[in-house]
Amino acid sequence: MQRQIIRIDEEKCNGCGQCAAACAEGAIQMVDGKARLVSEVFCDGLGACIGECPVDAITIERREAAPYSERETLEKLIPQGLNVVRLHLEHLKNHGQQKLYDEGIAVLRKKGIELPAAPQPLPGLLPLAGRPSPSPGGDRGGGTTNWPIQLQLINPDSAVFDEADLVIAADCTAFAYRNFYRDFTLGKVLIVFCPKLDHVAEMYIEKLAAIFSRHAIRSITLLRMLVPCCGGTSMILKQALALSGKEIPVTEHIVNFDGP
Repeated sequence: MQRQIIRIDEEKCNGCGQCAAACAEGAIQMVDGKARLVSEVFCDGLGACIGECPVDAITIERREAAPYSERETLEKLIPQGLNVVRLHLEHLKNHGQQKLYDEGIAVLRKKGIELPAAPQPLPGLLPLAGRPSPSPGGDRGGGTTNWPIQLQLINPDSAVFDEADLVIAADCTAFAYRNFYRDFTLGKVLIVFCPKLDHVAEMYIEKLAAIFSRHAIRSITLLRMLVPCCGGTSMILKQALALSGKEIPVTEHIVNFDGP
């Protein structure tokens, strides 16, 4: 059947194994130092692994492939623990795969398995390192101090970065979190990109590293979505900091699906 499935570029793959670790379904395994798609049946084609690849070696293509099996996937995941199963089902639901999600729930019910309740995050925002203080001005609207804000268009030599507090955000966060501008960007310099769809991770790492090394950056606030593929935002920032040789304080926040 024709369907979406991942493709791994063996030439680009550096064997780091991050994609295999991110693939809860076990479709990707490390073989002879390279990531391999070892089972089409277990690959749901949703691309949770893409954001984990530091060298942009994974893409999604549409081709003839064995149909994905939710039942066989759960048979593989259940022995790994119910929290793994719960995260897998949340992954399906958060990517709009309601039919597969319902099928998975039906499989669990047939087996008499009840999932543990998911941790309850704060509405609209799941903080990793504390929530910022309320911005001056109460509930008034916010904005940014710079333009452009898309990382591909930004000039690393721009004076806007001198003594700046940066907000580095995955594209979706501003739409998913109602008070994004009010709570995070007032008086700060904003940079946005998508770690999954932009397909230029190496360029982003180099450009951010150039910004960090050429300017005195005071702080960085990182915002990303809860979906696994958005973890690439954190990975890109981490590698850029390492490349720049700078130590800059970072506060990271994860935006939750339920909205504010």
